[in-house]
Formats: sequence, structure tokens, C-alpha cells
Amino acid sequence: MTMFTTLTALAVLFFVAHVILLFTSFGKNGYQKKRYFYSHLTLWITGVLLFALAAMYAGKQVSPILDVFDTIGKQVLILGGVVILSLTAHTIVRYLIMPRFVK
Repeated sequence: MTMFTTLTALAVLFFVAHVILLFTSFGKNGYQKKRYFYSHLTLWITGVLLFALAAMYAGKQVSPILDVFDTIGKQVLILGGVVILSLTAHTIVRYLIMPRFVK
């Protein structure tokens, strides 16, 4: 397995873990603070893995998607997107979902 395949598989696995952890952080047992933190952590790890993929393989015709991120500025946008996504999700949870569990 190549480094590209390994990093791609890890990014997919961490993103799937993020989604599962996020959706299971709230339920019949109430708000699971630790699980919610891990959902954010797995999202951040996914972003770092995508950044690493872009840094190593952009412009090398390995992946047409990664070739878009051929400058450091575009690569930093990946990390910025992860921060924006994380803050947006946190805001939605804080103001729309948490009031249902904290009574």
C-alpha cells in the first residue's frame, strides 16, 4: 500500500468516525461530552491528513482533486475549512441541540 493510499484511507476512516461520534453524542442517554470532543478531534485529524495529502501530492497528477491545492495558500484553506466547519458545528450544537438536553 502506498503512502497516498494509506493517508487517503486514514482520512476517510477518521471522517466516518467523526460522523458516527457526532451523531451518537446525543441521544437517550443525554449529551455525551467526551464523545462530542472526540468527534471534533477526529474532524481535526481528518483535516490534518487532507492537508498532508495536498502538501505531498498536489500538482503531481496523482489525484485531480489534490492537484487543485497546488499552492500553500490553497493548502492552508483546507485547515481553514476544517476550523470553520468545526466552529459552525459547535455553534449549531450549542444553540440548537444543547437546549433540548439541558433542562
